[in-house]
Amino acid sequence: MAVSFTVNGEMRQVDLPPEMPLLWVLREGLNLTGTKFGCGIASCGACTVHLDGQAVRSCQVTLADVAGSQVVTIEGLGNPAALHAVQAAWIAGQVAQCGYCQSGQIMQAAALLAKNPAPSDDEIDAAMEGNLCRCGTYPRIRAAVHDAAKRLSGV
Repeated sequence: MAVSFTVNGEMRQVDLPPEMPLLWVLREGLNLTGTKFGCGIASCGACTVHLDGQAVRSCQVTLADVAGSQVVTIEGLGNPAALHAVQAAWIAGQVAQCGYCQSGQIMQAAALLAKNPAPSDDEIDAAMEGNLCRCGTYPRIRAAVHDAAKRLSGV
């Protein structure tokens, strides 16, 4: 049974098992490999994407769950010619070390800033809490979220 949904602004129709996790639909079915597999149980945040504007763990969302919905992956957040403010802040702050968790971190931060354009340190920490970084770049992540907030506000 084919399922239709929008990915990064483009309507897509996918004929895969409806119970397949969105993570694998994106990576294997649509060749969008920026979304990473980390744990498979929604504990690490590496697979974070936006579903109808909300940050979700794509390892726990099925293809059937996204029928008719809008999905944005790291590939759709910005592009090299027009980076999203969070991506630009990440680069400016040299946040990434190994980089594996960063697409999920960036997607979580972008969702936070869409809801709260001027978060406090505590609000950033709470929103980013479920996104693990084994390299421990949390201070740089927080600084980059503040920088992105300024970029988005035009300050």
